Amino acid sequence: MRHIPGQGPLPAPEAAGAEAAAKAPSWRLDDLYDGMGSPALKDDLDAAEAEAVALESGFKGRLANLSGDGLADLIVRLEGLEEKLGRAYSYAQLLHSADRSDTKVGRFYQGIQERVNAISTRLLFVNLELNRIPDAEMDAKVASSPALARYKPYLRDVRAFRPHQLDDEIERVLHEKSVTGRAAWVRLFDETLAGLRFAYDGQDLTTAEIFDKMTDRDRDVRRRAGEAIALTLKRNLPLFARVTNTLAKDKAIEDGWRRFDRPISRRNLANQVEDGVVDALILAVKDAYPRLSHRYYALKARWMGLDKLEYWDRNAPLPEDADTRHGWDDAKVVVLDAYRGFSPKLASIVERFFDGGWIDADPRPGKDSGAFCHSTVPSVHPYVLMNYQGRNRDIMTLAHELGHGVHQSLAADQGLFMSGTPLTLAETASVFGEQLTFRKLLNAERDPKRRRLLLAGKIEDMLNTVVRQIAFCEFERRVHAARAEGELTLDDLAAHWMAVQEESLGPAFAFRDDYEVFWSYIPHFIHSPFYVYAYAFGDCLVNSLYAVFEQEPEGFEERYLAMLKAGGTLRHKELLAPFGLDASDPAFWNKGIGVVEGFIDRLEKELDDVAV
Repeated sequence: MRHIPGQGPLPAPEAAGAEAAAKAPSWRLDDLYDGMGSPALKDDLDAAEAEAVALESGFKGRLANLSGDGLADLIVRLEGLEEKLGRAYSYAQLLHSADRSDTKVGRFYQGIQERVNAISTRLLFVNLELNRIPDAEMDAKVASSPALARYKPYLRDVRAFRPHQLDDEIERVLHEKSVTGRAAWVRLFDETLAGLRFAYDGQDLTTAEIFDKMTDRDRDVRRRAGEAIALTLKRNLPLFARVTNTLAKDKAIEDGWRRFDRPISRRNLANQVEDGVVDALILAVKDAYPRLSHRYYALKARWMGLDKLEYWDRNAPLPEDADTRHGWDDAKVVVLDAYRGFSPKLASIVERFFDGGWIDADPRPGKDSGAFCHSTVPSVHPYVLMNYQGRNRDIMTLAHELGHGVHQSLAADQGLFMSGTPLTLAETASVFGEQLTFRKLLNAERDPKRRRLLLAGKIEDMLNTVVRQIAFCEFERRVHAARAEGELTLDDLAAHWMAVQEESLGPAFAFRDDYEVFWSYIPHFIHSPFYVYAYAFGDCLVNSLYAVFEQEPEGFEERYLAMLKAGGTLRHKELLAPFGLDASDPAFWNKGIGVVEGFIDRLEKELDDVAV
């Protein structure tokens, strides 16, 4: 029966993943540029270069002497220039993400990286000189100029790094050589990972295809998929270990120059969150491992009739799950319904992503195996990439990435310099969108069996977001600490990985030796060290936020939209204050963790009722 928006549960599922994904769209990037040879792209880069030369020659060495209005004029021009560079770089990056196997696209992407880097090198003087202006003088400039006062959040964030700024020439060298240094290693990792093929039943499967089999209902299929992944990763392990060692050492060197206390401190500063707040989050989640992951996976093992789970059982379908898939059109309806039920304003933004060709969900060889929403620049719109396989988890991923898109769209009015949020807050709208979609499905579901499956699926997603990401962060903390003592061997990396997995997942698992290589495919370790705790931060934050919504729905939508529109202009304390929440309060994290615990309580009760 055709699903009617707003009525009833998810429609009857389809039988096969390939059929479910058949209509998944590919994006259209012509809102950025109409091709790699686009005259508009060349014009933007030429104009940006000319403006960079003009700014350098006209302002370098003079910022301290500018009036407030003069400084505001410089920032406005700089923002316009950076918008052109951001547009060009976004286009190249999105093309490369859609097909990392195309050598022409790879060459184009590298060329854009180098051109953008060369142009932006001329502009390094701006932040360096802004940070040398004494606080009293900067305050006076801001007070004298309404135009400059608008950029007060931008100045706040730039100047937050003042204690860690190096001499101008060192900053220039670090920036200029990043293309052949860190960025080159990251590209090597990405292209290697995208090019991996996994031998399975006479086929060479992509990363997305083989990991999809890790959620197959047939345990033997999952086992053979896990073994195929382990075998391929092991063959490439020396390269991945070399990348990891090199980038960890590179980070340690620069962190030392910049006088950061700990490897994670630079990420915390960029996230505009205090070290103590992050420490409290990590400690709260680790203390909750027995009440969360240990407890749930023991329940799952009993449900599946197993004495112990293997690593390929972690995301396995439960016995009552028919492992069926849902078509793209059904996923679209479900997500739109969920957003519309909370806010018609948000739903109208989400609808533009579907109608405008801003989503690439078609799984195909060479494509990035993950999922993301790229904000591009405020004058265009974000783009979503994912690999839609038709599972409930894919629907949640769609809702998640569209939450990012909504957030970025609403914050665009703040302009390029102030629309972006730190990672800790960037996950707010995405996780909230997931929560809306899940609650919509759960509340509408009348079949007890499917309701249990939805509940278990959400618990697993939350464990993946909270417990698993904190375990990842703990792995990074151990690796970076150990790297300070010398290069890590394959055995060292394996030992750290297995230790945090055993600690976080608990005694329900019998960990096989071949699982020790699974650290090597996780891109966040390479792209953005210590990024991962932001997922747990966002999930616990949204759990607390959603509890406020349930208790006090009146006026919540208006406050929530205002929070998203603020972009990066406000810090977490200011953003959460209208909701009566404070992330610096240790009880805040336990409140968020308690939501996950409550879902496990509910699932246990439903299973006990069935047993009786």
